[in-house]
Amino acid sequence: MERAERNIRIIDPEAIRKNMAALRRTVPSASMIMAVVKADGYGHGAVTAARAALAGGAEMLAVATPEEGGQLREAGVEAPILVLGATGRGDPEAALQHDLILTVCSPEMVYLCQEAVNARKQGTITVHLKVDSGMGRIGIRTLSERENVLRALDQCPDLRLTGAYTHFSDADGNEAGEAYSGIQFRRFLELTEGLNVIRHCANSAAALRHPEWALDMVREGISLYGYPPVETGLGLLPCMEWKAKVSYVKEVPAGEYISYGRTFRTEKPTRIATVTCGYGDGYHREGSGKAEVLIRGRRARILGRICMDQMMADVTDIPGVVPEDPVTLMGADGAECITAEEIAAWCGTIPYEVLLSSGPRVKRTVKGAES
Repeated sequence: MERAERNIRIIDPEAIRKNMAALRRTVPSASMIMAVVKADGYGHGAVTAARAALAGGAEMLAVATPEEGGQLREAGVEAPILVLGATGRGDPEAALQHDLILTVCSPEMVYLCQEAVNARKQGTITVHLKVDSGMGRIGIRTLSERENVLRALDQCPDLRLTGAYTHFSDADGNEAGEAYSGIQFRRFLELTEGLNVIRHCANSAAALRHPEWALDMVREGISLYGYPPVETGLGLLPCMEWKAKVSYVKEVPAGEYISYGRTFRTEKPTRIATVTCGYGDGYHREGSGKAEVLIRGRRARILGRICMDQMMADVTDIPGVVPEDPVTLMGADGAECITAEEIAAWCGTIPYEVLLSSGPRVKRTVKGAES
């Protein structure tokens, strides 16, 4: 058996491509798709995710910061890139350098962009107008605020307004959330009426629940990575596995405490495997005593508190476990599979956070990439 990695996340770009292709088929043909690859592609690697999403049918990309957009450009990604965060000082210079689309929602942001062009004495900055239809984060909220931004744009000859967008706060929610999303959609239509721009509002949940809200473009985020926030029959594929290894195996009698705080005590003779992952690697400590891992194709429950660098799993009923055995924290092993959704449920969080949680000492490798 090959030596297992201490801690590694394995990314499958082909799964990302297939997911995008499947999502493409649910979107009206006249609507574009923007693939959201912010936060390092939801932990999958922004460049890897961007290239796979574009290969699967996405036309545009979205990031959170100009720095993220710059990383894509430096890797040779040429598709249009929208920066979703509000424009601040220094951002227009980065947009000019890397050909990024910025988000504006106040006259001050518009003027910052024009000042950057003036300083360079050349160039044009493309912008999208952000509408706050009920998220309460950033964006114009009234028609008068919209007009203030449009007047500022009229005064700035080197800016081009090509899009307007909003974000739903509860598109994956219950009936009340659905109703609120409808209110947000109508507010967005009202606040963008008459604008000859690309309008986009549907996120992963809204795009699946309300394809009629696609307008000119939809934004696919968490669905792209295999975790649709609402029920779908698309068969989307998780694109990330998380592996560790067994470092030590021991037999302990009944009555022994395991890990910090003495929160777990064996009730019978128990065989315990120590696993090379802990909260210092990004595995949430809240999973202590609840989480499970896969060893030799079987589920093993974590005993006691998860430590900074290690956790202990009960392998009493799994024969033959030895040091260097691979451990699947997330992903499939034989017929068993642990998903980010399952880990999130154990840890009291959401799949997004699980995908993004790995620390700097967790190695990331890409399937099919040249070594």
